[in-house]
Amino acid sequence: MALVRSERRPKPPADEPVALKLLVAGGFGVGKTTLVGSVSEIRPLRTEESLSELGRPVDHTEGVESKRTTTVAMDFGRITLRDNLVLYLFGTPGQDRFWFLWDELAQGALGAVVLADTRRLQDCFAAVDYFERRGIPFTVAVNCFDGAELHEPDKVRDALDLDGGVPVVLCDARERESAKNVLISVVEHAAELAVRRREPAAD
Repeated sequence: MALVRSERRPKPPADEPVALKLLVAGGFGVGKTTLVGSVSEIRPLRTEESLSELGRPVDHTEGVESKRTTTVAMDFGRITLRDNLVLYLFGTPGQDRFWFLWDELAQGALGAVVLADTRRLQDCFAAVDYFERRGIPFTVAVNCFDGAELHEPDKVRDALDLDGGVPVVLCDARERESAKNVLISVVEHAAELAVRRREPAAD
């Protein structure tokens, strides 16, 4: 289904679409499930469970006190960008106690979206660090919540101490076109990095 980074696979026939796997990651309550659902052309698969009193001591709900559910495995959706390009989207769980699933979900991923809420920017540090350490290309997408102060992408880049080549974009995870543009940014960024890696080193 997805291209595995470590393997060389034969090119599909011209009439068969290329399938790519992308992750959608970030902190708890940042809008991962919303983004996958807004952009998916199929009914998205969701693994949400209600938040409980038992989980209150370990679930960090500061800033999202009104949230009543949490993703416990993944979200899954699909979008066709062109006739020959299909993206399969896997939304990661945001709770610390479910991070053991990330390694499994990341297998074969071309790239990732790191969703950020500037009111709780520290919540996306773990996702940024995860993809940087594994060399997985990613775009930081600032989800512009109603009533939240807007910040310029360069300020967000500085706050996260990102490499200059990492795209930072503003988005509304509820809007299909906005979410679609985020995914296009990830694919283009991953393609640019792949070209650079193939280029011979300068003498």
